[in-house]
Amino acid sequence: MGKTLVAFFSASGVTARVAERLAKAAQADLFEISPKELYTESDLDWKNKNSRSSLEMKDPDCRPEIWSKVESMDEYDRVFVGYPIWWYREPSIIDTFMESYDFTSKTIIPFATSGGSGLGDSPENIQKLAPGARVLSGRRLFGSETEDDLKKWVDEV
Repeated sequence: MGKTLVAFFSASGVTARVAERLAKAAQADLFEISPKELYTESDLDWKNKNSRSSLEMKDPDCRPEIWSKVESMDEYDRVFVGYPIWWYREPSIIDTFMESYDFTSKTIIPFATSGGSGLGDSPENIQKLAPGARVLSGRRLFGSETEDDLKKWVDEV
């Protein structure tokens, strides 16, 4: 069996903290999906229809650039992909990440941090972006899960 990767995008730090605990629980490598142009607080203002995040989410073809790449994606059989929920789906930078690699024959497990929204359409969107992968339904996390909680989930998948 190949290795496991936890790849994540975090805007406020919540997803990053969960991803770190998840990587420990899964004995996985960790990769941060960092935007080439960092998001400012005003960029993330979802109440402002002209904020960067609002404009990105309105444009289905938007693909924000990523700062770095996973060196050898071929090593991984299982990839947890984490992100905050934006407008009931994954942020556009996750679409960039998914289109940057060949996920054929890999298992993708989405996880999202949200206080209220579920994963929305993100598992289906990720499946479209990684047609050769097996994409599981994933899980919404609140940010308060312990490493033990996450280990139980990892063992289930």
